[in-house]
Amino acid sequence: MTKQPSMKSESISRPRYGCAIGALHSAVAIPKVVPILDCGPGCGDKQFVSLAFYNGYQGGGYGGGATPPSINTTEKEVVFGGNDRLRELIQGSLKVIEADLFVVTTGCVSDIVGDDVQSVVGEFQRRNDPVVYAETGGFRGNNFIGHELIVRSIVDQFLGDYDGEKEKGLVNVWTELPFHNTFWRGDLGEIKRILEGIGLKVNILFGHGSAGISEWRTIPKAQFNIVLHTWLGIRTAEHLQKKYGQPFIHVPVIPIGPIQTERFLTEVGEFAGLDKSKVRSFIDKENEAYYKYMEDFTDFFSEYWWGIPSRFAIVTDSAYALAITKYLVNQFGLIPVTAIATENPPDEYCERIREEFRSVDCDVSVDVQFIEDGHVVDQTIRSAPQPPAIIFGTTWDRDVAKDLGAGIVEVSFPASYEVVLSRSYVGYRGALSLLEKIFTVTISKSA
Repeated sequence: MTKQPSMKSESISRPRYGCAIGALHSAVAIPKVVPILDCGPGCGDKQFVSLAFYNGYQGGGYGGGATPPSINTTEKEVVFGGNDRLRELIQGSLKVIEADLFVVTTGCVSDIVGDDVQSVVGEFQRRNDPVVYAETGGFRGNNFIGHELIVRSIVDQFLGDYDGEKEKGLVNVWTELPFHNTFWRGDLGEIKRILEGIGLKVNILFGHGSAGISEWRTIPKAQFNIVLHTWLGIRTAEHLQKKYGQPFIHVPVIPIGPIQTERFLTEVGEFAGLDKSKVRSFIDKENEAYYKYMEDFTDFFSEYWWGIPSRFAIVTDSAYALAITKYLVNQFGLIPVTAIATENPPDEYCERIREEFRSVDCDVSVDVQFIEDGHVVDQTIRSAPQPPAIIFGTTWDRDVAKDLGAGIVEVSFPASYEVVLSRSYVGYRGALSLLEKIFTVTISKSA
C-alpha cells in the first residue's frame, strides 16, 4: 500500500525537511564531532540556517554553524574532480580543529561526478586518523535518510567489529532526528532520565546528555537497542542486530504524559528483564508528581472550560504527530480533525504508521495523510470536516491558523517563533511544558 498519489505533486512548496546532507547535524549533535563538507558553497550554510537557526534558534553547537570545513566545490572540481581538494581539506582540519571524530558528508556534485571519497578517506583511516565518510547527496533522500547513512558510517568505519560480552542493563536509544526536531535536546534528556529511573544504563548518543565518542564506542556492548520512533532507527537497529547480535525493541509512540510513559517504561522493563517492583516504584513516584501539578491546573481548567479547544489539526513528522495526538486524545479528550505527516517516510513503513493513527484510542481514529507539499498542507487543513480550534504545526501554518481563527503551537521544523534551549515535550516533565504552551496560546488568542 503506497502513500496517497493525490497528495503528490511535481514540485514541492515549503518542504518540512532538509536534503540528505542536512544530516550533517547528526554529526554535530555528537559532542566533539565535526562534519567536513564535500559540497558546493552555501550547502552547509543553508542547512544550518534552516534546520538549526530558524528552527528554535538552537545554535550550531561545537561543530556546527560556521565551524564545518567545506571544499566549496567550483567548476574546477566538477571538471577535474575534487579528490585532491578533499585530501587537502581533511589534512588541514586534522591540524587546526580539535575533534574526536570527523565525518565527511558529500553533496550532490561530488556524488554525481563520482569523486572517490572512499579512497581519499581510506588513506586517513589506514593511518588511524578519526575520519569517516557518508555519501549524502541530496538525491539520495532527505535528512532523515541521511541521518541513518551517517550513523551506519560511524558504526561500520569507526566502531568496527565486536564479539565480546554484552553489558546487562546497557541500552542504545534511537529516537528523534537531532536539530530537525526543535525540542530534541530536552526530549533526549527526559528519555534518558526516565530510562535510568527504572534501572537502565543509557547510551543516548546525541546531545548534551551524551558522553560523545566514548559513549559511541560502547554501542556494541549494549544488551539491546530501543527504537523510539514510528520508523527512524529501525534500519539502524536491524543492522546492529546483524552486526553485533543485539536484539531490539521497537516502540512507535514517543511517550508524552503518564499514560503513554507508563506503557513505554513497563514494556521496556519487561524486555530488559528488570525488577518489576522497582519499575513500578519509579512509575508511581513520577505519576504522583505529575498529577500534583495537574491538580493545581484543574482550577484553571474548570474555570476556563468555555475557552478550551476541542478540535485540533497536527502537521509534523509522523513520530511527533502520533505522540502529541495520543496525549491530547487520551489525557484531555481532544479530537483530531486532521493529521499530516510531513517527512515522507519510506513506503515500507507507511501502513504501520496508518495503523497507529487508526487506533489512537478505543473510540478515536484518524486517517493520517503523508504530505510533503506546503501548499497541499494548507488546502488539507482548510478542507477539514470541522475547522480546528488549534493547530500543532510550523511557522508556515500561521497564515492558515489566522484565517481559520485557530491557535497555533509550533512543534516542528521550521519553528521561527520559538526560542528553544532545553525545553522538552515528552515524558512526564515534557508533558507539563506542552500543556503550559497549549493553554498559554489559548488564553493569549482570546485576549
